[in-house]
Amino acid sequence: MAGKTFELEQVLTYRREMERVRKQEFATARQQLEYANHELKREEQLVDLLTQEFQRCQQEMQCIDDLRMYSDFFGRKREEIKLQKEQIEQLDEVMNEKRAELLEASKDKKVLESLKQKKAEEFKQEMATKERNFLDEISIQKKVKTS
Repeated sequence: MAGKTFELEQVLTYRREMERVRKQEFATARQQLEYANHELKREEQLVDLLTQEFQRCQQEMQCIDDLRMYSDFFGRKREEIKLQKEQIEQLDEVMNEKRAELLEASKDKKVLESLKQKKAEEFKQEMATKERNFLDEISIQKKVKTS
């Protein structure tokens, strides 16, 4: 017995595809955020190492230009770290938006999947009722013929 096709199968297929696309977008956003965090940590570690080196060499420096060069470098690094933190905040917002879009796409898909399941169950019950009625009718006709 062939099953009844789901009227909204194309919509369900579309929503499954949208969920897959949203998963990819979310994964990309998360990867970008993780990479930016990794870069920030690397920059902070570099600044820490150079700060230690500067503190060690500070007593030996005899030229004001060397101090100015270190000072400029540290100022530039502080600015780069500040910009990196701002970028991380933006990437975090993007990732949260992508997460919300993914959740919405998943909900939309699940609604249709549950509707499809409900329709399939209704169809099975309807077919079982028809079969039962048919068998009852055959049984009644046999009794009428034998009487």
